[in-house]
Amino acid sequence: MPPEDKMFFIYFQDGAEICQKSARLYDAIMHNQLTDEYKEKALKYKKKGKLSYKAILKQLNKSFITPIEREDIQTIAVQLNKINKKIIKACLNLEVYGLNNYTDEMKEQAFTLVKATDKLKEIFGEFKKVSDVEKMTKLSIEMKELESHGDEVHRAAMKILFSGKYDALEVIKLRDIYKEIETALDACYYVSDTILNVDRKSTRLNSSHSSVS
Repeated sequence: MPPEDKMFFIYFQDGAEICQKSARLYDAIMHNQLTDEYKEKALKYKKKGKLSYKAILKQLNKSFITPIEREDIQTIAVQLNKINKKIIKACLNLEVYGLNNYTDEMKEQAFTLVKATDKLKEIFGEFKKVSDVEKMTKLSIEMKELESHGDEVHRAAMKILFSGKYDALEVIKLRDIYKEIETALDACYYVSDTILNVDRKSTRLNSSHSSVS
């Protein structure tokens, strides 16, 4: 039988790196405004994210044996693509909505997103090395803390948004931007949780094989 295909781990890391770059781009925009250069980068990362997603699915379709379950590979691929798409959509919609003044909550969301995508890349680095469950659990808990902080920022943003400070049109615009980044943060945790479950299944499987031996 052919060996397990390790290319997936390389593709996962590439996808995580694209998400990381997109998050850093959004954070940079929050502090420097949306320029033509930033828009060009956003479109580039959008294309890279789509190509990365298609590469994983193509590899999955032609692989007879996979290092982890096919369903888990597809889930991870879909979520990585979702993270990147949501970030890039938020970047480009700043221009569509004519938003030039960014709230403190938008900036805090961006900062949290950068930390989450940094953590995601670290998780994939450990995943590739087939790390132990304790290490992966620690990283997943750290990701959950970031996601929970993101929830708090989002709730605070919604409270201010509906306080009467903004007119109806502005509320719609800001709510949409907040939601895109909140969804990206949720997806970061979803990926880390999926990887943790894969790691646990692998550990149990190895333990059962050792017992049989």
